[in-house]
Amino acid sequence: MNPPAENIQTAEHAIHSEGLTKKFDGMTVVDSVSINVKPGEIYGLVGPDGAGKTTTLRMLAGIMEPSAGDARIAGYDIRTNFDNVKDSIAYMSQRFGLYVDLTVQENIDFYADLYGLPVKGRTEIVDSLLDFSNMRPFKKRLAGNLSGGMKQKLQLVCALVHTPKVLLLDEPTNGVDPVSRRDFWRILNRLLEKNVAILVTTAYLDEAERCDRVGLMYKGKIYAEGTPQEVKALMKNKILEIRSQQARKIRKFLEGELVCESIEAFGDNVHIVCDEIESLKKKVTDLIDKSGLKYEEILEVESSLEDVFVSVLTEPSEETSAGELLGIASGFDSPPQTDGSKNMAVQVENLTRRFGNFTAVDRVNFEVLRGEIFGFLGPNGAGKSTVIRMLCGLLGPTEGGGKVAGFDVKTQPELIKQHIGYMSQKFSLYDDLTVEENINFYGGIYGLDGKRLKERKETALERAGLKEHRRTMAGILSVGWKQRLALVCAVLHEPPIIFLDEPTSGVDPKNRRNFWDIIYDGADKGVTVFVTTHYMEEAEYCDRLALIYRGRIIAIGTPLELKSRIMTETMKTMPSMEEVFISLIEEVDRAVMNSNDVAGGAGN
Repeated sequence: MNPPAENIQTAEHAIHSEGLTKKFDGMTVVDSVSINVKPGEIYGLVGPDGAGKTTTLRMLAGIMEPSAGDARIAGYDIRTNFDNVKDSIAYMSQRFGLYVDLTVQENIDFYADLYGLPVKGRTEIVDSLLDFSNMRPFKKRLAGNLSGGMKQKLQLVCALVHTPKVLLLDEPTNGVDPVSRRDFWRILNRLLEKNVAILVTTAYLDEAERCDRVGLMYKGKIYAEGTPQEVKALMKNKILEIRSQQARKIRKFLEGELVCESIEAFGDNVHIVCDEIESLKKKVTDLIDKSGLKYEEILEVESSLEDVFVSVLTEPSEETSAGELLGIASGFDSPPQTDGSKNMAVQVENLTRRFGNFTAVDRVNFEVLRGEIFGFLGPNGAGKSTVIRMLCGLLGPTEGGGKVAGFDVKTQPELIKQHIGYMSQKFSLYDDLTVEENINFYGGIYGLDGKRLKERKETALERAGLKEHRRTMAGILSVGWKQRLALVCAVLHEPPIIFLDEPTSGVDPKNRRNFWDIIYDGADKGVTVFVTTHYMEEAEYCDRLALIYRGRIIAIGTPLELKSRIMTETMKTMPSMEEVFISLIEEVDRAVMNSNDVAGGAGN
């Protein structure tokens, strides 16, 4: 029986599910999920693509019928009181529910009408939403012309034109830069003051730290739940961190000297998972000192939610077999030098691209060494994609130029395409082709045929662990397997340079770490890796980083150099890469604002 209407507001849980289950054709996608969220609380449902997060939200929103179990939203049963559930929630799906040919204001007005918001008093509500989302200057802009981050914020504004009791958000910050993500969370925290219950799904484990409580979801089940600190406490082992510019060399050295649960390199850091810290710290210090390798500091650090995720989800599975995944790396052969440019894989000088009167890329300069892992970061709309398109030979520069693998971006784009590999965020595979057919297709594009194609294909299938899946349709592969296949297709022709665009988006932490092991191994063999990412922790895996903003490179250096640049005397610990990212962008914004103030004053 549903609670009386007068008791709905005071119900202990605004979201309550018990044993919620969903099956498709006998396959269990969500398995007995029980969640409770109080008014004024943010609950994070955390897990990779395919974990069951979206299906769970759709059931709670009343869009999808559960196979078993029960759920209530604001006290109303999702099966028998759909109209009341609908009136109590705002639901933001992964796919933008915006009309691209309407302006920002017109989209908001459409949703206000849809939710039955009275015209009287509407302007004040809408203006307030536009102000705290920083969207007011863009009221007249077409939604189709907004950046990804701005589209996310607009969709949230549209969902909040009426104040719901429950807000369901499905990966609202996926593919969104840290600045937009920060603004997004400011909006969410404002909603808590109005006692809104928020259930948000995310694949960003660092973002889950901002939630009041989290549930780690994997393969349809919730494996751990509690506050971020409570979930971290599930990690029984400890982590010893070594900070060094020679992190990868130290890791390789220690793997031959130590017996421990794991040793992993993350950019300028090496993490050793162990049972006891002090004796290990002394042993590690002695070993590194004798080896002649250099380090800045060795200390114990707190486990992250990602560490817990990897530790808790220890059941063996084909998707997380590090040995098989690392086998792909031997497919990276040391590429030949294509010209006399010594060790330079990419050279860019005053690279500029204009679209009409708009300058998307403004006199960009940088170099990437052969065998270097180079991270390219920037907010949505900063010019990142335009630079990559020019480097891949897909777009000609307006001014300036550069070389990729020794070939000119202006005059030799077709030769560039033959000497690079590209792996996109959305896995550019053909779902209606089998694994083998996809490899054949990409092999043909790269000019492989006959005996050479057959040899490369068989080697790739064997080393990637895909041999048994060669006749499986790509569309039914899990995210982990698709990642392997996409990488195989990208390196089939043994390119000296690989461009990776958000390569681990939606991939679980185990597979993400395994994937980076492959990248490290390839870089050690001379392959140059040019990678974009919005995972700020992942940015630390790179040898060097370049940050582009407003079409210009505003910072370049190793992760440690960039952190040191904003380090202040008041900081007790080294800043995170997200803090570095936001700080450097705010520094540019302040300079632009001051410049505009001076120009305005001079004109008065």
